[in-house]
Amino acid sequence: MSAGHGHRLYRPGDSPIHRLPPHCKLVALVGFVLAGVSTPREAYWAFGAYTVLLGVVAAIARVPAGFVLRRMLVETPFVGFALLLPFVADGPTVDVLGLTVSHDGLLGAWNILAKGTLGVIAGVLLAATTEMRALLIGLQKLRMPPLLVQIMSFMLRYGSVITAEMARMRIARESRGFVARDLRQAPAVAKSAGALFIRSYERGERVHLAMLSRGYTGTMPVILDARATGTQWLAAATLPAAALVVWAATLTLGTEFPT
Repeated sequence: MSAGHGHRLYRPGDSPIHRLPPHCKLVALVGFVLAGVSTPREAYWAFGAYTVLLGVVAAIARVPAGFVLRRMLVETPFVGFALLLPFVADGPTVDVLGLTVSHDGLLGAWNILAKGTLGVIAGVLLAATTEMRALLIGLQKLRMPPLLVQIMSFMLRYGSVITAEMARMRIARESRGFVARDLRQAPAVAKSAGALFIRSYERGERVHLAMLSRGYTGTMPVILDARATGTQWLAAATLPAAALVVWAATLTLGTEFPT
């Protein structure tokens, strides 16, 4: 329970990106995402520029493309929705690969895919270069309400405990010959979910009592005080500043590629 709680999204390293304080990287991520979502969807060249910027960050952080691509599966539901949008949206239609689709729906699908993918890649790079505990410390430095930080901290710490409990319950069921093949086994699975909830609730009560007995008063001690120098803030600001330049170019030069 007292281990470092490493996460599979994190990729250990000693790159300049890894060494940046977590709150600097969080601010850089928010700035980059805001620039991306504010970009007109017709400015195709701008999204290419954003992709290049993220590629540079990945290269500096030494994060392989395969590592990023495997962790982009979280975007799958949005991709499915975007692929359906051209077929269900109203408005003028166009022919694409022999299919008649909505022009507005096609642009909407591109808008979701382009901006969503950029945000996911940026988030994966942040998680790959920053330990989860450090991210929580960064949120504290950015003055996020302490209660929210504590909730996220407990979720991070005890998520693996609940997952292990689920695995033990599954093994116990299968050792007694139970295999969930169809809906007829749904009642047994529902009872297992209820038992897991009760066990988790009881464990939470025991943990809370243990914390109170050790002097817990509603606030968690700051184990690591992450400080940022002006140079580190400047380095972190490079990505959102470059994205802001691209965004400003779309306003002054239009959506056509500047020549």
